[in-house]
Amino acid sequence: MDIDTVGGNDVVSYLDPELLHLPEVSSFELKPTTQIAEELFSQWLSQPDTSRLAKAGLPINAHGISSSAGAGGGSNSLTNVSPPPLSPRSSCVSPRTSKQKISPFSLASTRKLATEPAQEAIPQFYFQHGRPPANELKEQCLSRINLLFNNNLDGLHIDEFKLVTREVCKLPSFFSSALFRRIDVECYGIVTRDAFLKYWAESSMLTMDMATQVFEILKQPNRRYLTKADFKPVLEELLATHPGLEFLQGTPEFQEKYAETVIYRIFYYINRSGNGRLTLRELKRSNLIFVMQQVDEEEEINKILRYFSYEHFYVIYCKFWELDTDHDYLLDRENLIRYGNHCLTYRIVDRIFSQVPKKFSSNVEGKMSYEDFVYFILAEEDKSSEPSLEYWFKCIDLDGNGVLTSSELQYFYEEQLHRMSCMSQEPVLFEDILCQIVDMISPEREGYITLHDLKRSKLSGNIFNILFNLNKFMAFESRDPFLIHQEREDPTLTEWDRFAHREYVRLSMEEDSEAASNGNVESWEESLEAPF
Repeated sequence: MDIDTVGGNDVVSYLDPELLHLPEVSSFELKPTTQIAEELFSQWLSQPDTSRLAKAGLPINAHGISSSAGAGGGSNSLTNVSPPPLSPRSSCVSPRTSKQKISPFSLASTRKLATEPAQEAIPQFYFQHGRPPANELKEQCLSRINLLFNNNLDGLHIDEFKLVTREVCKLPSFFSSALFRRIDVECYGIVTRDAFLKYWAESSMLTMDMATQVFEILKQPNRRYLTKADFKPVLEELLATHPGLEFLQGTPEFQEKYAETVIYRIFYYINRSGNGRLTLRELKRSNLIFVMQQVDEEEEINKILRYFSYEHFYVIYCKFWELDTDHDYLLDRENLIRYGNHCLTYRIVDRIFSQVPKKFSSNVEGKMSYEDFVYFILAEEDKSSEPSLEYWFKCIDLDGNGVLTSSELQYFYEEQLHRMSCMSQEPVLFEDILCQIVDMISPEREGYITLHDLKRSKLSGNIFNILFNLNKFMAFESRDPFLIHQEREDPTLTEWDRFAHREYVRLSMEEDSEAASNGNVESWEESLEAPF
């Protein structure tokens, strides 16, 4: 028999496993492919009955029986009529072909081909040192660099680098010295075009967001965080170049204190972990970069209320100077108890000096440094901010278990109650105060107050005033209409902003009256005792 005369796809239509006597092949596993047909045909030829017919020289049809037997009405009853002749080899698939299944030995490979899509090249999505800049962005940057370095082929000195910082890097101008030193690692005193191009345009710095750029410029190479010392070069350049701070250039000691105060305020609000290590995540979550851009654009420094206001620095420093009677830049318990006309209780002052809310930066036992005082006054005068709530929560939480109980609240209120009695004020019983506190806070669980409860309420600051600040407690009870009017007049101002403005006006008036009584308006500049 000539197998080649049988059409490949048409042969499959006549291959019925039951007729071929192939019990090991299921009828549900056949599929119309030429390879399957040829393999099944080979198995069929190996069957004993097929071999017997072939040896007898009888013609064999596709059903596995001799054509003579079918014509003569033999004993095989599977069919009595010969099938029609096979059609010529064609690419078309017969109707029966679509009903056939795959054989077991080719099922796995066929399924793999059907389920696996064509592989596509996945573009690189992780870059260890940041995504490289696009060619178009790089070309734009290169054109600006060529323009600025065109007349300075040998490079730029540090005093000529400010324009590069603003026009090419889009950073505040007072970052120019820090950026210059970051590129000029060998301290040659000059930055060439190629050196700047390698650092800024050919690296990932060009594609970083501004917060990451600032972080990379300020931090030390072997660190993954910023310290207070990393901000000093930026503040030094700001003091030397900003028009709103020119009047301080003749008093370097106050320039230093201003820079320290700005840095302390930055870390108070941004470094929420309180470990003195400012991370990139903390920097990105803050508004510091936006404020720095405002400082670079605004000539009046006092219009920038966040971090950089000179008036705010003036208030903080004068408050510290008033308490520091021996002017050693250290405060003890007796010094701090005088703050705000003795508004604080002894118990809360003891908790502050136990260093529970913040570990003191001074190395003198029982002494608070200027940095510690900055943290204290910011927390005391703006109890609506989250850093302040965390500061005072640690003070009231005597056992440090993370919740405030009625016994802890009563411990601090007892001294308030005693002070009210001494001042002939009508005392308010603790039971009534406790009900008032619960109504103001609405804690999630009855019996104690968590830090989360305090952060949810807008009245949380008043809770601490009730417990240890008598003056503010009395003002809250009387609902001073002047303070309410101030809050409604400009709701964008914080409690600290309002306090600093009031104190600056008061201190300025006192300074003017002292100068007028001495007959010398500029006497404060010659005084060694007064800070201003």
